[in-house]
Amino acid sequence: MKPVSGLPLPVLLVSGPAQDGASAAPPDAQAPLAVASARGAWTLSPPENASAHGGRIDALLASSHRFELALAAVMLGWLLVAVVRFRGARTVTPNGGTRRSRAWVLGLALGVFGVVDGTLFLGSEGYLRDVLWNFRVPSEDPRTVRIEINAHQWSWEARYAGQDGTFGTKDDVVTWNDLRVPAGVPVWVQLVSTDVVHGFSLPAFRVKLDAIPGRVNQTWFQAAREGAWEAACYQHCGTSHYRMRGMLTALSPEAYAAWLREAGRQAVQAYDADDAAAHWGWAWRTP
Repeated sequence: MKPVSGLPLPVLLVSGPAQDGASAAPPDAQAPLAVASARGAWTLSPPENASAHGGRIDALLASSHRFELALAAVMLGWLLVAVVRFRGARTVTPNGGTRRSRAWVLGLALGVFGVVDGTLFLGSEGYLRDVLWNFRVPSEDPRTVRIEINAHQWSWEARYAGQDGTFGTKDDVVTWNDLRVPAGVPVWVQLVSTDVVHGFSLPAFRVKLDAIPGRVNQTWFQAAREGAWEAACYQHCGTSHYRMRGMLTALSPEAYAAWLREAGRQAVQAYDADDAAAHWGWAWRTP
């Protein structure tokens, strides 16, 4: 991910009211998820795709698996042919083969490498260029939702700019382990850590992003439909790493606007200028 340089490290929020209409404390991460997975526990498929662009990642993985299956079939077939054809051959001392045989082996290896790895490289580079690193999409879309996320042991704090659209004001909405976004709208995330390296992961959106102390990383995604999915940490960040989980809920644009408006109203009422720990955050900067 591309860092946004020159931004201050936010202060760990140790107190302050929740602004999402729920309880002030983070939800119990050990409790069962409220939303059951759409796929069985024993499937070999990737997690359910809820991203507007996740199909490109899935297609890249599928092509990789087809290459692997084809190579495995060729190697096993050749092994079977060799066993049957040469089972009665006399034992000979290995001599490294002839120059021609070595050229065939080298050419075949380079050909396989070029086709398989070259295809995966070009597909990955295209996804990075068109989607993952293409911040023109969220920056130019007036509907884009911007979220600042503060990762620490062991929870995710999310800050939304309220109705004024500016971070660091009284109507900022702060939630614990609870991300809410509108479906069909770009969501631009800027992420930091206040203690150790964490890993922000939205498996259903094919999103993974390191949270590094002293550095703001960013990514963006877009929910294809309404629903709720897990947000997790993919870096072992301490003894309670397993508790660092939250929920991302995609609402209709109208429901999201109503939630943000009410949460911002409650934030203004609960605002405490003396609670410095609750005022973490930074002025949003574009790349």
